[in-house]
Amino acid sequence: MSGTSADGGRPATVEVALVKAGRTKIRYPAELLHDDGTRVTVRAPWAAPGSRDFGFVRFEPGDVFTEHYWRDRWYAVKEVYAGDGTFKGWYCDVTRPAVRAEGVLTVEDLDLDLWCSPDGSTVLRLDEDEFEASGLRAADPEAAAAALRALTELESLARDGLLGTV
Repeated sequence: MSGTSADGGRPATVEVALVKAGRTKIRYPAELLHDDGTRVTVRAPWAAPGSRDFGFVRFEPGDVFTEHYWRDRWYAVKEVYAGDGTFKGWYCDVTRPAVRAEGVLTVEDLDLDLWCSPDGSTVLRLDEDEFEASGLRAADPEAAAAALRALTELESLARDGLLGTV
């Protein structure tokens, strides 16, 4: 499966739908770069309105995200670039495995996130309080355990300098 349209012209596109607690959190168009049946890679501009300052990084209009999703992993890895091409770092979401059907790539966000700076010197586990408050441990203990394993795996990849190789 390639990242070009059937006519070989414009790049193929896909809608990315981020779902949280059964509701669509955000939906945006993305250029399909790669789909080998296991990993789907897309590129999209910052899709939220305005800027979002996390303290350790600021996402803003003009930023571009190259996003890697898997059908067999419980996370997504997003390479974040400023509009001028400067690499800002990796933002990783813990998710259920991605599903692509009928032009839509659906990803269920499980609250846990990880940030890694471009040089790998800063690795931050994020939103663990939101994860605990979500009730996933009680509602779906197996999914909660998979989510925590995924966060640990992401942190290990980040600390070993391997996020850019996934």
